[in-house]
Amino acid sequence: MHLRDVQKRAWENKLAKGFNTSDIPLEFALAHGELSEAFEAARKHPETLGEELADVLIFLTSIAEMSGVDLDSAVEAKMAKNEARRYERGANGTLIKVGEETQQG
Repeated sequence: MHLRDVQKRAWENKLAKGFNTSDIPLEFALAHGELSEAFEAARKHPETLGEELADVLIFLTSIAEMSGVDLDSAVEAKMAKNEARRYERGANGTLIKVGEETQQG
């Protein structure tokens, strides 16, 4: 399944169930709650972590839909940007961003 499909299905489910489709700050708050549940699952109930992470993704894709963001394209662009970044280890062992490779085409 592609992220674009997840975004569409999450939105369709919200519409079908009568869930919030306009209050973006509320969705961020609810997504925060789901992320907290995923954190707890990772610590205490790892067998439920997948389900909790799925909830987080569903909320994020719904926020994207509410905001008019094609999350599939946004993630692809961001991953390419992250892959182009270069890091070096500092004296204390911490990674430090030193630049970005440029894409030539």
